[in-house]
Amino acid sequence: MKLFFSLALSGSLFLGSAPVATAQQSPSPYRTSFLVDGSITAGLTVLTGTGLYLVQQKSGLTPEQLAALDRNDVPKIDRFAAGNYDERAQTVSDLLCYPTLLIAPGLLALNPEVRGRYGQVLGLYLQTMLATDAMFTMTVGNVYRYRPYLYGTEGGGRRSGKIATNSFFAGHTAHTATATFFAAKVFHDFNPGSTAEPFVWGAAALVPAAVGYYRLEAGKHFLTDNIVGYAVGATMGIVVPQLHKAGRGQGVSMVPMQGVNVNGYSYSGLVLTKQL
Repeated sequence: MKLFFSLALSGSLFLGSAPVATAQQSPSPYRTSFLVDGSITAGLTVLTGTGLYLVQQKSGLTPEQLAALDRNDVPKIDRFAAGNYDERAQTVSDLLCYPTLLIAPGLLALNPEVRGRYGQVLGLYLQTMLATDAMFTMTVGNVYRYRPYLYGTEGGGRRSGKIATNSFFAGHTAHTATATFFAAKVFHDFNPGSTAEPFVWGAAALVPAAVGYYRLEAGKHFLTDNIVGYAVGATMGIVVPQLHKAGRGQGVSMVPMQGVNVNGYSYSGLVLTKQL
C-alpha cells in the first residue's frame, strides 16, 4: 500500500523540473533535475519492487517452530514486549500512519512559500518516500525476526502467516517519520526563522513516536524495531531534501583578497573558494 501511494506521485517530477511562471515567486531552496532525479526515483522503485518480491518468498512458522519459541531468547531491551497483542492498538497505528502520508505533504500546500513550487516538493517527497521504501522492503525481505505476538497465545491465523517474521524494522514508524520530518524540513527550508518552527518540528517528532508506541502495544514490533524505523524515516525525511539544496557543491569561485604579510609588504590576488 505504501508503494502504491508513492508511485501515485510519480508524475509530479515533471512539474518539479519545470519553471513556474510566477513573477513574484521566491527562488526555490532546492535544485532538481528530471533526468537525474527521475533516474534515482526509478532505481529506488526497482529496489522497492525487489524487496517486495523477497518478502513474498518468505515462509511462516510451522506449529513446531511456534511451540519452540521462548521469550527468554528475546534481548532484554525488547523482552517486555514479547507476547503483546492488541487489535485496537493496531487499528490506531494504521489510522495514525496512513493518513499522515497524505496530510503531511498536503499541509505544505497551505504555505504560500511552498505552494508555487509544490510540484517540485511532491517530486522530492516521492523520492524520499521511495528511499525509505527501498530500505524497508530490502531489509524485511532479508531479515527474519519474529513479531512480539508470536511469543503469546493470541493472533489466530496470523501466527503462521509469512508476515509474522517481518518484525525488523518497523515500517509504519519509518514511513510516518519520513512524511513528518520531510514536511518539517521543507517548511524550514522555505521559511527559515519562522516562529512556527518549534511546533512544526515538535509535531514531526511526536506523530511517528505515537505510531511506534501503538505498534509496540499491538505486538507488531519490538522497541528496537521502532527505534530503527524512526531513525531511518527521520534521516531520509531530512537528508534527501538537504541533498537537493540549491548552492550545495556548485563548484569553485574566485574571490579577490588583499592585505599585509608578516614582513610588512602589502599583497593582493585571487583566492579560489568552493561553495558548500
